Amino acid sequence: MPAIRLDRELVPEMVDRGSGVVIHVTSIQHELPLPEATTAYAAAKAALSTYSKALSKQVSPSGVRVVRVSPGWIETEGTGAFLTRVAAEHGGDIEIGRRIIMDSLGGIPIGRPSMPMEVAGLIAFLSSDLAGSITGTEYVIDGGTVPTA
Repeated sequence: MPAIRLDRELVPEMVDRGSGVVIHVTSIQHELPLPEATTAYAAAKAALSTYSKALSKQVSPSGVRVVRVSPGWIETEGTGAFLTRVAAEHGGDIEIGRRIIMDSLGGIPIGRPSMPMEVAGLIAFLSSDLAGSITGTEYVIDGGTVPTA
C-alpha cells in the first residue's frame, strides 16, 4: 500500500502539470515466487505490478509515465548477513552461500547477483528525458534469472 498512498498524493499534481514519471519497484518474484519462503511478498509484488499497469493506462494520456522495475536478487549490505548465515549452515564461506542462494533461484546466468548501482542506473535512465516514450512496461534486471517462454 505505500506505493498506492504515495501515488494518491503525487500523481494528481503530475496529471495537472502534464508531466511526471512514476517508477514502481516490483520483483521477479511476481513471476517466479519462492513458495517455501516468500509467498506473501510475491503476491504483494504481483498486485503492485497489476496496479502499475492499470495506472499507466489511466495517466499516460495526461503526460505521466508509469514504469515498473523488477529486480531479481540484489546483493546489498542486508544480504551480507544472510550470505554469512547460509554459508555457516553449510560449512562454507561466503562464496558457497552465494552459490546456494543462486541455485535456489534456479541459477543466475550471468553468475552473480545484481548490484544496487545497476538497479539505480536503470531507474535513473527510466526517469530521464531519454526514456520519454517509455510507459506502461516492465524492466527486469535479474541477470537472466527468469526464464522466458
